[in-house]
Amino acid sequence: MVEDRLDQFDEALLSGYLDGELTQSEEQRVRIYLEDHPEARALFEEMRTMRETARETRFEVPDDLQWDERPRGPGSALSRGLGWLLVVIWLVGVSLFGLWQFLTSPENLLEKIMVVGGIAGFALLFVSILLDRLKDSKTDRYRRVQK
Repeated sequence: MVEDRLDQFDEALLSGYLDGELTQSEEQRVRIYLEDHPEARALFEEMRTMRETARETRFEVPDDLQWDERPRGPGSALSRGLGWLLVVIWLVGVSLFGLWQFLTSPENLLEKIMVVGGIAGFALLFVSILLDRLKDSKTDRYRRVQK
């Protein structure tokens, strides 16, 4: 019979009691429960200790330079810029070669229309999202917020 009463108690009420978020009747129920059950009282004291320890813990906030992802030197900036330039040139070249191969191949016209239509649809969706982002960035209240 006592085991049934222990299983029926919602231990989440202990957290609510600790935070002061319970109704008066719930607080009274928890107080009575804590008085009658030493193991619940020990759990509650452990929760209180953890809460106080967490509140007293101070964290060092790293300075803004640690979060900055820009190149840290002229050599790094130059290599990153050249790397991106080469990647873009390569991507454009491969895309143009693939498009030329696709258009000059003796494949079925219907297949070409389906492929080009799908790619064009995704491209239009991308452009639409890009235009919306660019428009919103002008009035974005949080664009200058850092960390």
